Amino acid sequence: RTYADIDFAAYRRDAAGIGRLLVERGYVDDREVYIRSEGARSIFDHPARQMHLDVFYDRLEFCHVIPLTGRLEADRPTIPIAELLLSKLQIVRINEKDVVDVVLLLLDHELGSGDADTVDVGRIARLCGEDWGLWRTLTQNLDKVRALAAGYPQLTAEQRAAVDVAATALKVRIDAEPKSMGWRMRDRVGDRRQWWTDVEEVR
Repeated sequence: RTYADIDFAAYRRDAAGIGRLLVERGYVDDREVYIRSEGARSIFDHPARQMHLDVFYDRLEFCHVIPLTGRLEADRPTIPIAELLLSKLQIVRINEKDVVDVVLLLLDHELGSGDADTVDVGRIARLCGEDWGLWRTLTQNLDKVRALAAGYPQLTAEQRAAVDVAATALKVRIDAEPKSMGWRMRDRVGDRRQWWTDVEEVR
């Protein structure tokens, strides 16, 4: 399998070194993206190889903000499984490709504590306990994942049941997490005000 579009995560303190390294290897740095994002993101393209690289610094920022401070050392070669799952479940208008990614993550990784090839449910629950909007989107999307996975003919009955159990357990754990004062205040407003950021597709 070949990849033409790859996402990376890094700390902003390493941004200059990453930029030099990639430019030395023939990539073109789109500085406008870095400036517009206030240092949160870089895009590099390799004209000859037709490779497109996204580098996110300190956080994943789409419909919601997923902080990465202190998290990049927790697992390898990817960001921790919890953050991979969050990167999909935080999408307000989640599409079927992202739902499939969530299904595969839930089938391939157990829910638990810690990051050793595991979905750290405590990490996800804590973030949702601080951010009402993130909680709203994640719990909605977990319901969507359960509903869609139940109808996927590519999955066995056992796999469909496993996804249902995992998505339900994750939602229960999220809802059980103590909520911050800011969360409770935002809960009073509810859906009357938009709770996510509209994401501009940058390519």
